[in-house]
Amino acid sequence: MCGAAGDQVWMYGTLRRRMRRAEIARLARDGHLIHLRRGVYASSDACQDVLDAAAHGGVIGCESAARHLGLWVLDSPQLHVWMYGDRHQYAHGDEPCSCIAHWDDAPHASAFALPSVPRVLWQIFRCRGGERFFVALESARRQGLIDASGLRWLRQALGRKGRDLVAFSRTDSDSGLESLLRLRLRAYGWNVRTQVWIVGTGRVDLLIGDWLIVEADGRANHDPRSLRHKDLVRDANAAAWGHATLRFDYAMIVHDWDLVERAIVETLRQRR
Repeated sequence: MCGAAGDQVWMYGTLRRRMRRAEIARLARDGHLIHLRRGVYASSDACQDVLDAAAHGGVIGCESAARHLGLWVLDSPQLHVWMYGDRHQYAHGDEPCSCIAHWDDAPHASAFALPSVPRVLWQIFRCRGGERFFVALESARRQGLIDASGLRWLRQALGRKGRDLVAFSRTDSDSGLESLLRLRLRAYGWNVRTQVWIVGTGRVDLLIGDWLIVEADGRANHDPRSLRHKDLVRDANAAAWGHATLRFDYAMIVHDWDLVERAIVETLRQRR
């Protein structure tokens, strides 16, 4: 999530309505303003994605905007730039541009206004597919960044598949991995709950049925001398209360799903 708040990029004319030419020149000279291209300036605390998008001719969009706003997204190294539908692309940087341009048109408050959260989610659905849309949507709902009117707009703007995902989404997933697991397990028809409190164990990421705990450990590796020990104690306490625990990390869930799925299915089969 970007730490800078408020407007970060301005047209020269916008700055001139607020200050004199000499002040603009002084701020640029002192490093408080960055001259991106002709007629376009940015705040020195703007993040690199915002700077690159403005140099390209637009603003961050899709997953780049979602990450900027603090929404959970899967790894997406390419920069997504919203061109508003009527912009001109500019060359920027030393390397060949790999930006993904979004040309959908929509009202915007200023020349460098970011897309709304509903539009960001809509762009993700169209550009990156249902799974990435779903995890970002549940993250937005969890953080209160999309309201009832935004959800109504999404349902109207999306097709049948997208509307189904909106209806399936909830507000209780604590991470994108939990959302991804619940979505991928949906086809089995199991009762999958997230952030469930279990006596003797505490809050767990997912509970399938009333006994199988699934923990998603996220991107970071656990410290073998501290967090790992804590996980083992939690798993042992869960077993003492009749629960089994399966624990997967980010790489397994995202990149080795077949193994994760087989482990869950087989564990549930053996308990029947």
